[in-house]
Amino acid sequence: MNESGIKNPSADLSQLGLRNLKTTFWNLSQTELAEKTIQLQLGELTDTGALAIKTGKFTGRSPKDKFIVKDAKTSGTIHWGEVNIAFDENKFQPLYDKIVAYCAGKEMYVKDAFACANPEYQLNVRVISELPWGAMFAGNMFIRPNADALKSFAPDWVVIHAPGFLSDPKVDGTRQDNFAVLNFTKRIIIIGGTGYTGEIKKGIFTVLNYWLPQERNVLSMHCSANIGKNGDTAVFFGLSGTGKTTLSADPNRGLIGDDEHGWADNGIFNFEGGCYAKCIDLTAEKEPEIFSAIKFGSILENIGYFPGTRTVNYADISITENTRVSYPIEFIANAVNPSVGGIPKNIFFLTCDAFGVLPPVSKLTPGQAMYWFLSGYTAKVAGTEAGITEPKTTFSTCFGAPFFPLNPNTYANMLGERMKKHQANVWLINTGWTAGPYGTGHRMKLSYTRAMITAALNGELDKLKFETHPVFGISYPTTCPNVPVEILNPRNTWVDKNSYDEKANDLAKQFIKNFEKFSATASAETMSAAPKIPVNA
Repeated sequence: MNESGIKNPSADLSQLGLRNLKTTFWNLSQTELAEKTIQLQLGELTDTGALAIKTGKFTGRSPKDKFIVKDAKTSGTIHWGEVNIAFDENKFQPLYDKIVAYCAGKEMYVKDAFACANPEYQLNVRVISELPWGAMFAGNMFIRPNADALKSFAPDWVVIHAPGFLSDPKVDGTRQDNFAVLNFTKRIIIIGGTGYTGEIKKGIFTVLNYWLPQERNVLSMHCSANIGKNGDTAVFFGLSGTGKTTLSADPNRGLIGDDEHGWADNGIFNFEGGCYAKCIDLTAEKEPEIFSAIKFGSILENIGYFPGTRTVNYADISITENTRVSYPIEFIANAVNPSVGGIPKNIFFLTCDAFGVLPPVSKLTPGQAMYWFLSGYTAKVAGTEAGITEPKTTFSTCFGAPFFPLNPNTYANMLGERMKKHQANVWLINTGWTAGPYGTGHRMKLSYTRAMITAALNGELDKLKFETHPVFGISYPTTCPNVPVEILNPRNTWVDKNSYDEKANDLAKQFIKNFEKFSATASAETMSAAPKIPVNA
């Protein structure tokens, strides 16, 4: 077996069963990994220098094929169900043995990195991929150790990434031939049958969401975060496609991170060292920070070009609507280093409302905040997950249910305690439809959303008059700087007011039905925040 690159002299992959590898490339630089990708004809450079690759059959996560091994450690701690799917512990080792046998004779690429920007909570992660761009993705998305740290690096968790390996569902206990299986006892994640890189980052996110709340009293959050010039920190909760990355990349504020954070007693910190942004319809005018970050060192996934060029056509959805780019966070000019901030003063819940019912900005009471956090309402945007081809209404607890292995009340109670202790403002932002539902109305303009968030951050909204939505009970401003007055009340944007009322009542019924599962454990304050449907509706 040949080896090259920077490694801990005591590191030995044979302890993981990875033997007889053709070559092990340890911690190659991002440049070297890009070169390897091109040499193996697995990718090419665009005219900006970014590496363009294709992830194969899967261009989004496959949540129904993500499993957690059910054993003595996890049986009583995981919130089992449709989201956290149990995997037979007796099936894990045979499947693991198959995947490491598949790797024999192959070149494998190792990337050692950290998760968590606060050293007090740092996790050492080793990603072992059969693809150079798989290791490069890990180098973009996690925190990059220096050469000295690599020489003494010992992993807390290992990810084996083998997109070319297909399981046998009848034998291996998987649903189909692709899978991602987390084993909390062995501290190993195995990924096979899918090249979608998001499975790597979300696997480690799930690990942190299990470990930090239980053992370190840190609230783990599916959110982006930024910080103002005066040190005021803001967080943005939301599922993929709601605008976390876009809205946190504000030229007037420092970027802490775009997707995953922890809230400790002394403030928040980024879990990652990079960003993973959606590229659909990206322009320099709408999102200049992200557009400028797409250069050498970035990885573009599943994009198309203008004919006869290497110029990316960000409107091209011939492969998927979930085109993506990963890049180190320092590619954003105003990123803060280290990626930490203080206690959040403003919390934003981002929702992509496909019904076109919700106001574009609302202020929530503590009870409403808990209700909306547990509800996690949004529409899954096309391409984010396998099989999603148009917006689909969903309720995703904590604005990220697929990644949270503990009982949702664990995260909700921690958030509620912190919100009340620090008297944080909580805002609901609808980045979805207005003037009608999907198919009739149109998406809220990004410039308006930015203006509303700026007004909230600057304290301008607190000085304005608010009205109460008759069904959802949330308060929305009647005016807002740099925003047309008529869009603030969503009913005003609909031509047919009766149709709006019907849609609002229909959505309210879905909220109430979804929240039934929390009725036995939610507080009276939270339950009182439920929508109120008119008697004659």
